[in-house]
Amino acid sequence: MRTIAPSIAMLGIGTAVPAHKLDQLDTAQRLAEALRETPDAARWARRLFKQCGVQTRYTCEPALLEPAASNRYFAQLSGLPVPATSQRMATYKQASVPLALRAASAALADARVSPSALTHLLTVSCTGQFLPGLDAELAKTLGLKDTVNRIPLTFLGCAAGLKAIGLARDIASGQQGATVLVVCVELCTLHIQPSAAKEALFGASFFGDGASACVIGASADDERDVFELGKPTSALLPEGEGEMVWEVGDHGFDLYLSSRIPALIGRYLPERLDELLGRRETWPGIWAIHPGGKGIIDALEAELGLDEARTGYSRGVLRDFGNMSSATLLFVLDAIRAAQREKGAPRTEGVCLAFGPGLSCELLPIAYRPVGLRPAHSNAEPGARDGEPSGEARLASHV
Repeated sequence: MRTIAPSIAMLGIGTAVPAHKLDQLDTAQRLAEALRETPDAARWARRLFKQCGVQTRYTCEPALLEPAASNRYFAQLSGLPVPATSQRMATYKQASVPLALRAASAALADARVSPSALTHLLTVSCTGQFLPGLDAELAKTLGLKDTVNRIPLTFLGCAAGLKAIGLARDIASGQQGATVLVVCVELCTLHIQPSAAKEALFGASFFGDGASACVIGASADDERDVFELGKPTSALLPEGEGEMVWEVGDHGFDLYLSSRIPALIGRYLPERLDELLGRRETWPGIWAIHPGGKGIIDALEAELGLDEARTGYSRGVLRDFGNMSSATLLFVLDAIRAAQREKGAPRTEGVCLAFGPGLSCELLPIAYRPVGLRPAHSNAEPGARDGEPSGEARLASHV
């Protein structure tokens, strides 16, 4: 009798946010007050904060909740010294580890996996750096084996979370017995700039802080619902080299996001998806889209013909948490999984999308598999359909 090989799946998910909540309307009002000497910038800030699709975000920096007149991050009014990059990195080091630990512990508990069973640890962040790094701190605090293979992915932007999930999938697929913990932590609000420039205000309007984690490995049982993972692919979209720029400055990291990004994604992504997913009439029901901004979701809806049922989870995460860079996609997947559980959904095909500097695009076919349903066979790749090559075969030429 032929032995059925297990599929590679996301076995558990964990998320965490800091204790301090930023209300969007309150933050916009305080920022507009700080910009009262530049009324055009104040009006722009109010409009931007109102229209960006965010209602609440979280921050590790309680100083951001202070009144404008005494806020070091709103130095236009307070006149106080702006936090230097070194000070922001000290806050990052202090806050990132416990936040990442909460998300990692939740993912391990959700997956019912012991820390001692982990063979690989992938840590992801682009909003701060220190050495010994987040990977070493987590390995020690979680009690991982001293031989665990630690792989830090740093400064790769919003797409890095999905990049890490794809890499973890390939590791688990290629090494028998491999079980991988992916941990993303981003403290984006530490880089709010004391500037009236439109680029700085745009970056300040929708980024938030958060951490997420997942466990990836073989899944042959039917005792939990999981996301089966297909073969990842990456692409650099044309014309995007200078449209998303993230550089280290004297007062944190300076971010530039071009207004052309949604249009470029809308122009060039459909062809990639046609190659990945095949005929549009057979496109999957689950769309886990990194909510890089309201404009990106709007563009994907318009160009791909997606409805609210497919984009609503991304919009919901953007509304409640903002864009948490690499950590955000797992918040979306967690919301999708909860909804699938609640409605007792059958096995459902899907796709994950995330975008980053370059302009880079990460794509990963997935399938939600409910409790009680075992993998059909080892070649049942997410994305495969009757009469078509498997997702593995279809993607092979794009990797």
